[in-house]
Amino acid sequence: MTDHPKTAEPTPGGGTPARSGLSPRKRQQISRGVQYFVLAAVVVFLALRIEWGKLGENFTRPDIAEKTLPDLFTIALKNTIIYSVGGFVFAFLLGLLFALMRLSSVRPYRWIAVAYIEIFRGLPALLVFLLILFLPLAITGFEVPGGTYGQGILGLTIVGSAYMAETLRAGLQAVPKGQMEAARSLGMSYTRAMVSIVIPQAVRIVIPPTTNQFVSLLKDSSLVLFLGVSGDYVELTKFGNDTASTYANATPILVVGVTYLLVTIPLGYLASRLERRQARGR
Repeated sequence: MTDHPKTAEPTPGGGTPARSGLSPRKRQQISRGVQYFVLAAVVVFLALRIEWGKLGENFTRPDIAEKTLPDLFTIALKNTIIYSVGGFVFAFLLGLLFALMRLSSVRPYRWIAVAYIEIFRGLPALLVFLLILFLPLAITGFEVPGGTYGQGILGLTIVGSAYMAETLRAGLQAVPKGQMEAARSLGMSYTRAMVSIVIPQAVRIVIPPTTNQFVSLLKDSSLVLFLGVSGDYVELTKFGNDTASTYANATPILVVGVTYLLVTIPLGYLASRLERRQARGR
């Protein structure tokens, strides 16, 4: 004797009973509504708690902002660009060297490259700048070429090259091996094939991530202030801090923050577009 599956009993009207509970779509709508309500409540709470008058007085003084603008562009922003571009160029070259060493068939080269990359990716960037600051005390008579600019660029070079090396290594490995084999079959030496064929293709592959790394170096240039820079060598963060102390007002810091965003947001957008274009080309 077999059991028969139970069937829903018809309702007095002749239909089947309504399903209990909410549909997934309805639950999602309710969840979204609750989130919107909580967000609105937080915004209203903060709006009522913030003393807008004091906030404006301490962060948005037009007269103080106007006084900071000339030196902001002619000194602070100029120095930030010098530190960042110099650090990026040398980090790229040094990173390429260590990337090639990392891929070398010579074991000591690989060991040196791995040690450098792991050490300087593991150390905080601030510690690297402090080490550079005390380097002349450890090595008698040693001076970083370029003075203050040289110290700032050296710090950014060390910080950026370790990350750049891994990015470039990935780019080199992404180039099909057939490219090297074809170049060698045409009579090119290994070095010439690498310089003429492989490296240019690898550089094109890593343009989007290296653009993001330039943005990171631009922000890391604020660490130059720990080198004790002053006067004509200050970068944006040091300039904002010193000016805010002079006027006992935070408006210069807000102006400096906006200046960073005016540079980093377009660069970030450019990197995203390059990544999308590269993805479509695959």
